Amino acid sequence: MHVPIRPVWTCAACGRPWPCPSRQRQLMAEYTDARVSLSVFLSACFVQACADLATMPAGVLYRRFLTWPYEMPTTTTDEG
Repeated sequence: MHVPIRPVWTCAACGRPWPCPSRQRQLMAEYTDARVSLSVFLSACFVQACADLATMPAGVLYRRFLTWPYEMPTTTTDEG
């Protein structure tokens, strides 16, 4: 499972920084049509990661946790 290993925030399955690309795809599928809820979840993870990774610049963690959902295409289409 692509879950975080804390306090280092690496993926238990692949060892990449969490959320790894596999978990990002899983989260996008899980939160289809619920991007606000995904943002709330990732914001909570971001706050925890900031505490755990206190020496890492907050901007790096911000990009890692909070920007990728808006860079990925949505699965819904605008019809009409």
